[in-house]
Amino acid sequence: MGADNDAWPVAQVRIARPTDQLDEVVRFYVDGLGLREIFRFADHDGYAGVMVGLPGVGYHLEFTTQVNGSPGAAPSAENLLVLYFSDAARMSEAARRLAEFGVEPVEAENPYWTANGGLTFPDPDGWRVVLMPEPVF
Repeated sequence: MGADNDAWPVAQVRIARPTDQLDEVVRFYVDGLGLREIFRFADHDGYAGVMVGLPGVGYHLEFTTQVNGSPGAAPSAENLLVLYFSDAARMSEAARRLAEFGVEPVEAENPYWTANGGLTFPDPDGWRVVLMPEPVF
């Protein structure tokens, strides 16, 4: 397939995971990081969830909760969502919003992220999000 993305038949990518703290997680990603809520559902076969865009609908995250409980803890400090900002000022703005919620950066497990200007934040479930000041590609 090479570099021609138009030839790839996948139209959307969704990364989904459960949480026991749906409202707090959505607040972290939407109000804190500035992603956009694109869809919300409730009472779907015992599940509720929210999808947030990165920044549109082609690539998005889905967070779900189940009426009988959902496992929410992150399995390791190396399970990362890495967000590459267009510049350091925009990354700093997201970090400032998170600080307003009382979310402080933590030390990255892999020193690569910090050495390249990244900041690592735990979401309410302990999953880590790395903010990078500029794109790699």
